[in-house]
Amino acid sequence: MFRSFFLNRAWAVWSWLGMAVIVGGTWYQVEVDVQINEWFGGFYDMVQKALGEPGSISLDEFYGFLFTFARIAGIYIVIAVLLSFFTKHWVFRWRQAMNNFYMENWQKLRHIEGASQRVQEDTRRFATIMESLGSSLLDSLMTLIAFLPILWELSKPIKELPGIGEVEHALVYVAVIFALFGTAVLAAVGIKLPGLEFNNQKVEASYRKELVYGEDDAARADPPTVQELFHHVRKNYFRLFFHYMYFDVAKWSYLQFGVLVPYIALAPTIVAGALTLGVMQQIVRAFGRVESSFQFLVRSWGTIVELISVYKRLRAFEAEIYKDDPRDELARQQV
Repeated sequence: MFRSFFLNRAWAVWSWLGMAVIVGGTWYQVEVDVQINEWFGGFYDMVQKALGEPGSISLDEFYGFLFTFARIAGIYIVIAVLLSFFTKHWVFRWRQAMNNFYMENWQKLRHIEGASQRVQEDTRRFATIMESLGSSLLDSLMTLIAFLPILWELSKPIKELPGIGEVEHALVYVAVIFALFGTAVLAAVGIKLPGLEFNNQKVEASYRKELVYGEDDAARADPPTVQELFHHVRKNYFRLFFHYMYFDVAKWSYLQFGVLVPYIALAPTIVAGALTLGVMQQIVRAFGRVESSFQFLVRSWGTIVELISVYKRLRAFEAEIYKDDPRDELARQQV
């Protein structure tokens, strides 16, 4: 999964240089988002002034702020589109490297149940998941690096938390603690999901394989066999649906309550009138960015579960290639 792309000279330019382009593009995208956050502060302060002192803001000044946002947002859109386009090509090259490696060793792999599915479908799913999950992880890390210092500075005036009292840089601690709490809770609630997803792929592969045999052999895919195989598919899906149900209850309850957290933390400061509307918007937006970055596992747990199941299937698949190599730790672990 990894050595065929990152440790292969034929793919060195695409793997390492391409990754550098993605990291650089993501960082620039986050920096533009920082500029948008600063714009919100100035814009809402202007709105507050205009509403409180009629005639204090001219129409040209108002439109000037909107034009500035349009310029920044335009840059953000261009970078986002180009980065997404390049990332899709980069990830497909990764899939191509995996596909080439597996086909070079096809004679060792062809007897494994569902071998064709793993080469065609699992590599596709692996590439797709890595594109979405990897991009989200990189964006979360870059956002955290950019916005954590901003939130640290913006939280200086926030001297008091409800029910706790005075805490220096309170909002940073609130964001970190709340995100870590949610991550721990949801990881515990969803602990059974990776195994169920892995089993789901196994029963689906068995069912698909029998149907493929039935296309060429009239004696295969008879009703009793197909019914039994589909019963296993149905049983595993229903178990999966049940476990996802209570996981989703916990996930969405946590995320919806999280919308109120910055306002609860700011309540004493807002009531005391110690903030302008613009500064409050900057704080809430920066808090949301930091909190969302720390909540990467919470928001991506379903995708992570799917990646774990695909990874386990491909890792066991690769173990067959290296099973005769005593130096390979992977083979010792899996065979």
